[in-house]
Amino acid sequence: YLKSLSPCSCDISLQNHQHDQASHTWLSQADKVQQTPTAILKGPEDNVQLNCSHTIPNYDTILWYQQSAQNTALKLIGYVRFTSPTVEDSFKERFTVSGDAATGKMAYLHIPKLRGSEDSAVYFCAASKAQCFTIPSLLYKNPL
Repeated sequence: YLKSLSPCSCDISLQNHQHDQASHTWLSQADKVQQTPTAILKGPEDNVQLNCSHTIPNYDTILWYQQSAQNTALKLIGYVRFTSPTVEDSFKERFTVSGDAATGKMAYLHIPKLRGSEDSAVYFCAASKAQCFTIPSLLYKNPL
């Protein structure tokens, strides 16, 4: 939660979230998603790195979300699938993600230069497993 306290400082506090993409997998008490640090106090132009780890077997993706005070919808910043990072276009210029979500079970969100109220938000990380499938009817061109 990056909340503007004054023109010179911002407060970031982080929350955890477990994500299962509706695959109906039951998670045990030992399965955890952990985000650190839990709170950060930084000023504009400062550099921030958030860390996310998980202990869930077979989960190969860690996602990062932003929730601002102005718009409570969760916005996907980006994700790491295995070791491959992807950042959404609206965040690409200023945010990076990295890590190893499958083997190392760790991912990082890096904001090299905070922009006060623009970055004032709650940041969530989530762990997931890829859900890949094909629709056979889309594999063949309809002759009609």
